[in-house]
Amino acid sequence: MIALRQVSKVVDSGGHPLTILHPLTLDIAAGRSVSIIGPSGSGKSTLLGLIAGLDAPTTGQIFIDGVDITALSEDALAALRGEKIGFVFQFFHLVPSLTALENIQVPMEIAGRSDAKARAQALLDEVGLHDRGHHYPSQLSGGEQQRVAIARALANDPPLILADEPTGNLDSANGRHILDLLLEVKTRRHVTLVMVTHDPAIAAITDERIVMRDGRSVGEGG
Repeated sequence: MIALRQVSKVVDSGGHPLTILHPLTLDIAAGRSVSIIGPSGSGKSTLLGLIAGLDAPTTGQIFIDGVDITALSEDALAALRGEKIGFVFQFFHLVPSLTALENIQVPMEIAGRSDAKARAQALLDEVGLHDRGHHYPSQLSGGEQQRVAIARALANDPPLILADEPTGNLDSANGRHILDLLLEVKTRRHVTLVMVTHDPAIAAITDERIVMRDGRSVGEGG
């Protein structure tokens, strides 16, 4: 599902090159749950952003479902993200002026789906928020907002879900509920789940772990 070949990221820092990610070769099979774990500044969020096509590598190639995303135009890359990747962020990134239902509808409307409203309601049901569709984000708890964000990520049936610290802005009880929901979604929909976390307890329950330190992968486990 995901293949990285000698992927690195170097940025300019005060006129000097700063290596954020050292050359990395990595394969993630379809249908697996994988956590990218490491301390702050280890390069884990940079790695996730590169996999997502939100940033371009300095060297190397990144393949998503057999497609070399490093060779795509911006338009083609945006189309691939819309079709194949669902995103879940630490701070939810919901549109505050839209209801929960409308937030979920947006990706489907962009994709031109005629059944957007009915499907958005079905997704709300799937994440346990059947009666909350008319509420705005400010009227929802943090855990509920993250459930809406997960439903939105599933809107176009992507085969890949990328989650950046999805429990980082929640208390431990809500965080565990969200983690359980993501793993349920992964199993039920047979999607690939790649999740950045700094919490070893969260990483321990995914199928595989990629341990990052100082921009390098220092260990993998299954």
